[in-house]
Amino acid sequence: MVAFLAGLSPVLQGLCGTVFTWLMTAAGALPVFFTKTLNRKTMNLTLGLAAGVMIAASFWSLLGPAIEMSGGSWVPATVGFVLGALVLRGIDYVLPHLHSSFGVSGEAEGLSTSWRRSVLLVLAVTLHNLPEGLSVGVAFGAAAQGLHGVTMGHAIALALGIGLQNLPEGLAVAMPLRSENLSRLKSFWYGQLSGMVEPLGGVLGAWLVTSIRSVMPYALAFAAGAMIFVVVEDLLPEGQRDGDPHLVTTGVILGFALMMVLDVVFA
Repeated sequence: MVAFLAGLSPVLQGLCGTVFTWLMTAAGALPVFFTKTLNRKTMNLTLGLAAGVMIAASFWSLLGPAIEMSGGSWVPATVGFVLGALVLRGIDYVLPHLHSSFGVSGEAEGLSTSWRRSVLLVLAVTLHNLPEGLSVGVAFGAAAQGLHGVTMGHAIALALGIGLQNLPEGLAVAMPLRSENLSRLKSFWYGQLSGMVEPLGGVLGAWLVTSIRSVMPYALAFAAGAMIFVVVEDLLPEGQRDGDPHLVTTGVILGFALMMVLDVVFA
């Protein structure tokens, strides 16, 4: 796999990595063909797992390399990190969306709209997936530049980790829709649809850092800030709503450990 990706341009590498993460989102939505409900404890654990992966990826694959390529300076990493969170907060405030934990009967957030609630639910997870795709693309672009701290192995590990944590995200969209008696096929379609934005983010991220080398540490940190925002704003609160918070904590620990192992093994 490494040899195959090494023969591609950074943009195509970012595309391949994020097509994989999109397919993992689709795989996560597959259970809707077999059941209409999912055990809440299972969902809490998987949300925690996703949060742990994103927290670990933000440091091991994004912030750490951003600091290294800045010569140890904290400025680019800090500026990019805060900006990433602020941009996601702005999008969260404006974009109409519906948190998956509420199902399709919950209260929508963002600007008032007449869009169907199923569309709002897809937009909520799409908002999560954009920074994930961006982070994978930025990692592949940085690795292609041969900069210290980022290797092809780091980028592949990040894509694998993001792909694994996309499994519960696809399920988080598809299952509420299925429980509201939407057809199996439509529930699956909406579930995988939320991951389609990741290849767009992957191509954009890879192109940006290979075209404008000076933005690389800022771009890495930006992706990290956006992902941490998603973890704190959405994944952890949703996992702890009407459930056992210890399961979410367990998932976070396991997810963090998994991402750390992947990063070290593929480095």
